[in-house]
Amino acid sequence: MNVTAKTDRVAVPGVKPPEKPARIVKDDAEAIAVAHRLAAEFVKGSADRDRERIWPAEELDAFSQSGLWSINVPKAFGGPEVSYVTLAKVVEIISEADSSIGQISQNHLGVVAAIRTVSDKAQQELLFGEILKGTRFGNAFSEFGSKRAVDFETRFVDHGDHVVVNGQKFYSSGALLAHKVPIVALDDEGRAWYAIADRDAPGLTVIDDWSSFGQRTTLSGTVILDNVKVDKAWLVPGYKGYDKPTADGAIFQIIQVAVDTGIASAAIKETIDFVRTKSRAWVDSGLDHAWDDPYTIQAVGALQLRLHAAQALLEKAGYAIDRAVADPNADTVAEAQVFTAEAKILSTEIAIEATNKLFELAGTRSTLAEHNLDRHWRNARTHTLHDPVRWKYSILGKYFLNGEKPPLHAWS
Repeated sequence: MNVTAKTDRVAVPGVKPPEKPARIVKDDAEAIAVAHRLAAEFVKGSADRDRERIWPAEELDAFSQSGLWSINVPKAFGGPEVSYVTLAKVVEIISEADSSIGQISQNHLGVVAAIRTVSDKAQQELLFGEILKGTRFGNAFSEFGSKRAVDFETRFVDHGDHVVVNGQKFYSSGALLAHKVPIVALDDEGRAWYAIADRDAPGLTVIDDWSSFGQRTTLSGTVILDNVKVDKAWLVPGYKGYDKPTADGAIFQIIQVAVDTGIASAAIKETIDFVRTKSRAWVDSGLDHAWDDPYTIQAVGALQLRLHAAQALLEKAGYAIDRAVADPNADTVAEAQVFTAEAKILSTEIAIEATNKLFELAGTRSTLAEHNLDRHWRNARTHTLHDPVRWKYSILGKYFLNGEKPPLHAWS
């Protein structure tokens, strides 16, 4: 049953893991087909979920049980190990239907990639086995009051066979309805680990206080960590993904790109539908139908062109990430980061442009509350703030002009 969110800072109880094992998709083609099938259902209630801030509980269960949350588990451990071209397309398809649901999967898929990079075989067998069963990771990464996103104050203390974590997190997409919560916490050497805790672990409290005007149902909120115990089998050395060249940062980024291309695609489709069915021709045009307006025709063509360019770069970045995963070195990783930065720039720009042009081309009646079309602009404006494009341009200029490789972290 879908749940209407509360914002009174009351702790939200955890959810039980799935009783039945999740599906495991066979290959890339099946992953795309499953994404389209789910998207056709998710889009039906997306406007209402945004308007009333209704948690997508049933939709999220369907999503994680479909097999799409294990698509980057390696074949050696029983997973489908689809290409990152396919993974990005899956996220785009879901995000076009409901960008909040698309975003919820980001940190889960990113942590799966990190486990492949940094965990030993025993830990991989344990964690990948859980993921294939349908265990859903949320996240407790970023903090609210630190000077920079990379400055973490949450720490853990070693207690032999387990660690104890203390701190507070925010921007915790998916944490409300997760089965496990990966917590970024520092050890006594200042190195960042993923301490993956049970969602209902004693001392782990998730508060439903996400109040952004966009991406309203990403199941985010404040996470309070008060002496949370985590078995060392679930302590993942995330820092190892950034102390040498790996594709981990680009993987986190390409999923962000896919969310934004999904938002842009949804907005353009809404524009076309509204102009074809509800908009009136302008008084000076001498036309009977809004869809015959030459300025509207030109604008829609330009939007589609820019979307297709962003999608092409998204695909190019996916291929580069696949190469970097297969052969991680300074050159392949830098190429993956640069292509992903290019895609991030175009996806941000078309998401903002398309969601703004929607109202310009569809006309005044498209602003009526009954349509809730402003959710696309609100979602685009909110989500694209995660990784500012002005710094992506800097990455490109430094790389192409001076041969400077991008920094190694989760935002690059």
